Amino acid sequence: MHEAFTAAMEQWPGDGIPSNPRAWLVSAGRFKAIDRMRRRAKFETSIEPYEENIPSGDDGMQDFDGESVEDDRLRLIFTCCHPALAPEARVALTLREVCGLTTEEIAHAFLTNPPTLAQRIVRAKSKIREAKIPYQVPPKSELSKRLETVLQVVYLIFNEGYSASSGDSLTRPELSMEAIRLGRLLMELLPEPEVMGILALMLLNESRRGARTTPQGDIVLLEDQDRSLWNREMIAEGVALVERSVSTRRSGFYTIQAAISAIHAESPDAPSTDWAEIVALYDILIRVNPSPVVELNRAVAVAMLDGPEAGLKLIDDVLGRGELKDYHLVHSARAELCRRLGRNGEARVSYERALSLAKQEPEMRFLQKRLGELE
Repeated sequence: MHEAFTAAMEQWPGDGIPSNPRAWLVSAGRFKAIDRMRRRAKFETSIEPYEENIPSGDDGMQDFDGESVEDDRLRLIFTCCHPALAPEARVALTLREVCGLTTEEIAHAFLTNPPTLAQRIVRAKSKIREAKIPYQVPPKSELSKRLETVLQVVYLIFNEGYSASSGDSLTRPELSMEAIRLGRLLMELLPEPEVMGILALMLLNESRRGARTTPQGDIVLLEDQDRSLWNREMIAEGVALVERSVSTRRSGFYTIQAAISAIHAESPDAPSTDWAEIVALYDILIRVNPSPVVELNRAVAVAMLDGPEAGLKLIDDVLGRGELKDYHLVHSARAELCRRLGRNGEARVSYERALSLAKQEPEMRFLQKRLGELE
């Protein structure tokens, strides 16, 4: 294999990386091994028995892995999502150690503070050490038991790429595309309804990337986006996956979100969006997976359907419970509704609160622009 790696270093820069690098390396290593056997063969000793025992090309990949999951990163994700660990600890550990997200980025995804998140990771590592949990991929029959956590990991990778937690850019395309790649691999491995749903959700959201910012990197709201810039191939694939998942009658959290995204994707313009259907889907989503973030998104949809006053009441209910008080998007949404109602004083307070919590440069510029418009 050392010789195969050397050959790759010599050939790939000129020829390009092959479509299946692992198979290429295994095949190259096989031939290097056979060459070495031939050189070492003395007299008329046949090497055929040895050749027969060396896997050739893709045919030997399963034996080479010894596992049912061939992609390295996906193997590690399944390995780290061990059921003996607490669900949030599994996700945090995997995002940190396998996917390379920082503690701050993961804390942002969990809407918690970095020290708390760091403690979860420390406890997860201690649990692995003390319980002697092996780092090994479960057999295929056991994969479905870890699927829910794996899907959560993939979705959080996508979210960090779709809307970066901090920095100069709104998005991190490399993370979004890696999450979609993992979603496609999961579809090949376990074509369950929710795997279809999460892949559909990622494709439908990713389809809008080209319209979400100006050439200068400033945010363009959904209602103002040029829909001719949306990726129609991604939309068609995403909508088809939603329909497949829904037809099984076993769809859940990710499929419902994907269905909401599909309504946006198939609407020719913002005014023709079926907000009644979107609100109805959020009602189902809250029953399936209640969370204050889902409530916030539903409140925004209600504001589009029944007016800003109705949406503002729902947002104030969430804030009144002390939930999302440090989440900049809830204050930004509240400010937008107050602005539409002409309650500029309240809008200013909410915009300033959102600005104090935002860490992403495009969002900060957007909030500062809104504050300037109130003048």
